[in-house]
Amino acid sequence: MSQKDWIEKDFYKVLGVPKDASQDDIKKAFRKLAKKNHPDSNENDPKAEARFKEASEAYDVLSSETKRKEYDEARSLFGSGGFRMPQGGFNPNAGGQGGGVPFDLSDLLGRVNTGGQGGAGSGGFGDVLGGLFNRGGGARTRARRGADIESTVTLSFDEALEGVTLPLRLTSDAPCGVCSGTGARNGTTPRMCPTCQGAGQVNRNAGGFAFPEPCRACRGRGLVVDDPCPNCQGSGHAPSTRTVQARIPAGVKSGQKIKLRGKGAAGEGGGEAGDLLVVVKVSPHPVFGRDGDNLTVSVPVTFAEAALGADIDVPTPGGGSVKVRLSEGTQSGRMLRVRGKGVTRRDGTKGDLVVTVDVAVPSRLSHDAKEALKAYAASTAEHDPRADLLSRARKADGAS
Repeated sequence: MSQKDWIEKDFYKVLGVPKDASQDDIKKAFRKLAKKNHPDSNENDPKAEARFKEASEAYDVLSSETKRKEYDEARSLFGSGGFRMPQGGFNPNAGGQGGGVPFDLSDLLGRVNTGGQGGAGSGGFGDVLGGLFNRGGGARTRARRGADIESTVTLSFDEALEGVTLPLRLTSDAPCGVCSGTGARNGTTPRMCPTCQGAGQVNRNAGGFAFPEPCRACRGRGLVVDDPCPNCQGSGHAPSTRTVQARIPAGVKSGQKIKLRGKGAAGEGGGEAGDLLVVVKVSPHPVFGRDGDNLTVSVPVTFAEAALGADIDVPTPGGGSVKVRLSEGTQSGRMLRVRGKGVTRRDGTKGDLVVTVDVAVPSRLSHDAKEALKAYAASTAEHDPRADLLSRARKADGAS
């Protein structure tokens, strides 16, 4: 679509919506027109196909906030179908008859970047239009957002729990420092791509629909470089190394991605920088495990502590410990919960530390210990912990 089309065509009138129409109203109006005038439903009606193309063209502009803003600005500056001259018109003869001289906008647009007078190099109206549409002559490029960069870091278990700030050394494409991102040798400037008129994209017709795609002639840049920069070979980009301070929040999980906005590759033509995506890997801990926002730990206890009850020391992350009370007759495998000693959540609260009791049986006993255990066994001979198990097993076998 040429710049002249943007200015002379009333896309709001084509869709039948007011200038302050919402995006929903614009979409509804386009769908109604597209359904009514679609070529598949009007095979022998070339006028319907023309109306369908006009509606598609209008919707392509008005459905984009950026294009719609540029279109409205151009219409307000240049009016409908011609440039707005001062009242009374323009008269090159100081004492002439009033009324002005006819002004043909197509003549103005036709001279943009053609090398003739009033072209891109003259700093005239071609530059004004180029600024409006991000398509103009000279060395202007379309504003492009920088690419996202992904980096992987490995944290210790404690660093993941507490949070840490890490310096990350990144290498990515950035505007070439020799040509300032233009891609052209010093002393020269790129020219507007004649294929896409600096838009960086062209419309491909597919069965009545117009699909925008990157221009192959300029590879989507909107500019053609005749004398490329020797440093970046005309791409406008060169590898750049920098260090970024990345803040990893407390409680991060292994495999989680942390997005740092604006820390990615630099944009082009005034576009914003991309994002930095930090992929976190957490090294396992020899003592603690993690279950969601809770930490887990298995604590060995003696038979006497489990049977008689005791206060035992349980380790906590960071080298500390906490006292946990075992009640009499605590069974091996029982889980105890210590509130607020787990992982820090986003709201600042913490999960719990889940303690699993593991009754440890000594592999060697002294003579006195053996005699004491024999006495204990004799005093509890009437208690058979497996009696109920055997009874239930026999009943199950008999039932089958």
